[in-house]
This record gives sequence, C-alpha cells and structure tokens, in this order.
Amino acid sequence: QVQLVESGGGLVQPGGSLRLSCAASGSIFSIYYMGWYRQAPGKQRELVAGITSGGSTNYADSVKGRFTISRDNAKNTVYLQMNSLKPEDTAVYYCNVISGVTMNSSWGQGTQVTVSS
Repeated sequence: QVQLVESGGGLVQPGGSLRLSCAASGSIFSIYYMGWYRQAPGKQRELVAGITSGGSTNYADSVKGRFTISRDNAKNTVYLQMNSLKPEDTAVYYCNVISGVTMNSSWGQGTQVTVSS
C-alpha cells in the first residue's frame, strides 16, 4: 500500500502563486508516474499535470505556461508550482502515483486551493 500526503494548498489572490508538494511512502517498489489532478464542486476530476519516471511532462491546456510539475525521485516527492493563479483554478488538488509491477494507482486525500480576491 502506498500512502500519499499533499501539502501547500491555501487561499491566494488572483495572480498569486502556490507550490504544492506530494510525498509518497509505504510499499513502494518503483514509481512510474506522478501527477496532479483537481476537482471543483459539481465537476469531474481532471488532469492538471503529470510527469513520468523518465522526466516527460504533460499539462492541461488551461495551465500551460503557468504551472510547472517536477519530481525528486530520491525523495519520492512530486511538486506543482502554480503561478498566475486564476479563480477558475479553485479546486481540491489530488496527487496520483502509479507504481509497482502491477501499475497500481494511488491517490492522496487532496489539498484545497482557493483563488479569490
């Protein structure tokens, strides 16, 4: 079992910045992928950004140029630097990790990001 702990969420004004962190622990053999998803009330969970073990990244069109995903493989930690935040970025942000030979998917409990003036 893999446990994920997210941190770094909070309240920020439009145009501000936040940095989210997600640390993985537990029964980890290998991590193939780490990513960030978000879900606003009444909406489906959507991919924000992801990064593979090889360093390839992908972003939702809505966050390209504003958000940056990175990872520290030695620490089993993934980060999401969020700049130029907009009210529509308001959501609960969830960390996702795909690990092990079975490609098991694990989710964190989420961290709230609120962008409001």
